[in-house]
Amino acid sequence: MATASTSIGLTEGVTAARVELATLLQQFDLFSEQLETIMAQVLKILENIPGTAQMLTVPGVGVVTVAGFLAEVGDINNYDHGQQIIRLAGLNLKENSSGKRKGKTGISKRGRSRLRALLFRAVMPMVAKNAAFKALHQHYTTRSQNPLKKKQSIIALCRKLVRVLFTLGIRCKW
Repeated sequence: MATASTSIGLTEGVTAARVELATLLQQFDLFSEQLETIMAQVLKILENIPGTAQMLTVPGVGVVTVAGFLAEVGDINNYDHGQQIIRLAGLNLKENSSGKRKGKTGISKRGRSRLRALLFRAVMPMVAKNAAFKALHQHYTTRSQNPLKKKQSIIALCRKLVRVLFTLGIRCKW
């Protein structure tokens, strides 16, 4: 203790640093309380939407993912099939080519960027934790004909997740 008091270090501004730290801790507590309140409201809203309980049974899909998906998509019953939601997210494939040359194929990105980002962030941990998505990712990246790059596989799995969530949500119309 005696060595610490005589060692090199800042001695000015200790009071201000303590006040700032106390303020930051109070802000953290306030934000935590607000987050709990908002999550309770989100859960209450999701209970009233048919199909959300089935969507939440998918390993790796949580409340935030389902709430964000439904917030971006709206009423699932307005869509005839999952491909419409894939197009809404901008995950449909397009080829960049002209008359004589054939260009690369990529996603169109003509859609809701927040929905695309939400799906991407949801699929990333699913590839690590969900056995089915992990196996599909492994298959897509290592197949003998047309193996996909890792990010291409993730995009393919985002499309798969949309179809899964759509099917689970549409089956529960009552």
